[in-house]
Amino acid sequence: MDPYQLPVAIQTIVRTAPNLSIKIPQIVYLPKQRVQITINAAIRQRVEQLFDMVKQEGYYQLGKTKYNGTYEIKNNQRGILSLTLSNFAFMYQMAHPVDHLTSITTDVRTGKIYALNELFKPNSPYVERISEIIKQQLTYRDIPLFEPFEQIKSDQDYYIADKALVIYFQRYEIAPRPAGYPMFPISIYELEDIIDKQGPLGMMIVD
Repeated sequence: MDPYQLPVAIQTIVRTAPNLSIKIPQIVYLPKQRVQITINAAIRQRVEQLFDMVKQEGYYQLGKTKYNGTYEIKNNQRGILSLTLSNFAFMYQMAHPVDHLTSITTDVRTGKIYALNELFKPNSPYVERISEIIKQQLTYRDIPLFEPFEQIKSDQDYYIADKALVIYFQRYEIAPRPAGYPMFPISIYELEDIIDKQGPLGMMIVD
């Protein structure tokens, strides 16, 4: 695998309706059309899932709810694309807005979408290692919690940002609303011994 593959081109598709705007990232000009179709379909599916969450929670009425969907590119280098997708919805009757966050990390050469466990060697103690690092950060960052933190889920939300693995929690998952989405950047060098060298983090660690 080429560790110096250039970034992929991203095009923004915008869907609009009364009081609604959704920005959807789509890869363009990939050499392998099948891979491009696979990744773009996965992104669109996640965007639709975010919108469905708002509707299922009873917070969406066409023309009355202000709804915005957007994205951020966190990593676009070495053949690894990692991005976050988010939404924000508000109606006059609501006490506060509702919002959600999700993320996708993929290899643009294969179209594979990676779960957290697939970043590490099989049977490695990644849950324990990451949890201990998060506990240390919680101590010095003084983040208010609902209850003492024990450990992450095996499929915890994450994204990659260059030489960092960023673990994050949904709003209200471990902390009150003012804490937002608690995020914990971890240097990949702290996990180097358990990283799958053929996976996304392995590509990031190559000098």
